[in-house]
Amino acid sequence: MATPSRAGQARVGRDPELPAAGTPGVTQEETRRRNLGAVLRHVHVHGPTSRAELTGRLGLNRSTIGALAADLAAAGLVTEEAPTAAHRAGRPSLVVHPRSTQVYVFALSVEADRLRAARVGLGGRILDLREAERPGGMPAFDAVGPLAGLVRDMGRAVTGDALLVGGAVAVTDTTRDPDGRIRIGGPDEALRAAFEAELAAGPGLVAGDLADIAAVAEHVRGVAVGVNDLVYLHGDLGVSAGIIVGGRLVVGHRGHGGKVGHMVVNPYGLPCGCGSRGCWETEVGGAALLRHAGREPGGLPAVVEALRAAAGGDRAAQVAVRQVADWLGFGVANLVNVANPDMVVFGGSLRDLYAAGADTVRRRLDTMALPAFREHVRLRVAALGRDAALIGAAELAFARLLADPLNVGATGRSGTGPAPA
Repeated sequence: MATPSRAGQARVGRDPELPAAGTPGVTQEETRRRNLGAVLRHVHVHGPTSRAELTGRLGLNRSTIGALAADLAAAGLVTEEAPTAAHRAGRPSLVVHPRSTQVYVFALSVEADRLRAARVGLGGRILDLREAERPGGMPAFDAVGPLAGLVRDMGRAVTGDALLVGGAVAVTDTTRDPDGRIRIGGPDEALRAAFEAELAAGPGLVAGDLADIAAVAEHVRGVAVGVNDLVYLHGDLGVSAGIIVGGRLVVGHRGHGGKVGHMVVNPYGLPCGCGSRGCWETEVGGAALLRHAGREPGGLPAVVEALRAAAGGDRAAQVAVRQVADWLGFGVANLVNVANPDMVVFGGSLRDLYAAGADTVRRRLDTMALPAFREHVRLRVAALGRDAALIGAAELAFARLLADPLNVGATGRSGTGPAPA
């Protein structure tokens, strides 16, 4: 059963380095499989690509690319079409397209307040999306049944000879009991087994922490494309990080790492639901913004209204934004000093908080981070928004197909997808 920690042993979302012909210990069949995977991964990530472009980008000769593309087309994974416009004389190079509507995975997310399910086609295209409310305090195990129902609904809408090649679920790593106490968890073997029992989504459902999976999405398809060292910060009930170093997703023991919201930044601060005091998330979350603005506690709508008030000139709200942004920069500076990333990405509820106080965050970073580290680091808001978890889950679900494209017999056509109700 795959986990992000195992998937993270390979570069996420990157075209694999191909072995040279005749590499000792590498058989001809292994080389062919890797080459097939390289071609399919390229069109999956970069979109329709001509044979000529694939020849140049992957370093393979023209006849090899032609044979590989033909094999992928015969397997029903890609189509080859003439370009719509020829820009030079001579026979135009065929363009290889991923079969986005016919080859798909199921991507699921268990978020703080919502349950979301999507059918995502090869190439990263969201074909269908369903969601339901997640009541406060609902354990992740209790989300299995409702999510399975959403998947079954989507499965009924699939027609033709569509091919299901896997599934993945992103689980927010923090839940809060009705009494307000925080429980740190995330996906484990028992939860994965529960999802697999309900969802026959191909070979071995993949599960991981939401921040890790959203980091993969931003790295492959979002604001951090081409950035191999990044920290993705996700604000939800708490604050978690997805960390990619050298193009590899880094996770802790049993996949439970990145709990940056519980690094203590203010020993004399407020008690945290985890049992400690002065944790970073007590100073940078929506609750802190509302508290500093003198507003009643509330959910996301109340936070959005406070940010809107600050933008409109409300002085109390503006002061609150500066206070929260200063603490946000305080924590980011510590992370920059530890990880020395090229980019820090703000997602979830932190996306809007950072956007409202970006100058304050940068000033704090400039006063605390090491000069050699702060000079190159870029601070950005997430590009994929709330869909990041679903898009990242889809990337993990496609990993097996991309590693061995012609070994699709263990998956199934649309009729072998979600288990019947």
